[in-house]
Amino acid sequence: MSVRPTILLVEDEPDLREMLAELLELSDYQVVQAANGQVALDLLGTMPRPTLILLDLMMPVMDGHELVRHLRADARYQGVPVLMLTAHFSVEAPEGTVGLLRKPVDIAELLTAMAPHCAVS
Repeated sequence: MSVRPTILLVEDEPDLREMLAELLELSDYQVVQAANGQVALDLLGTMPRPTLILLDLMMPVMDGHELVRHLRADARYQGVPVLMLTAHFSVEAPEGTVGLLRKPVDIAELLTAMAPHCAVS
């Protein structure tokens, strides 16, 4: 039996978060959900190290930029790939991330972008 990659999905829009989580689970990923960056930071202390973090850029409480700064300052999470999601078209992939996808997210494009970072050995 292979180990499923664990994705930390950080998205403040509940319907989008649930839909993405369901699609990722159907694609054989284990998904942990967080509604904002602060919730994600709290969860990271209680869960196995994620394979990848899917991170919304604009969120209340703690946005994607601030969470990336926290992750890159913590040796435990410096190597965890972060794939940013945003509805803003003028934004580039922030430093410390492996890429940026525009919302609405095409699931095939999302899975393709995730694949190189989620290979199970």
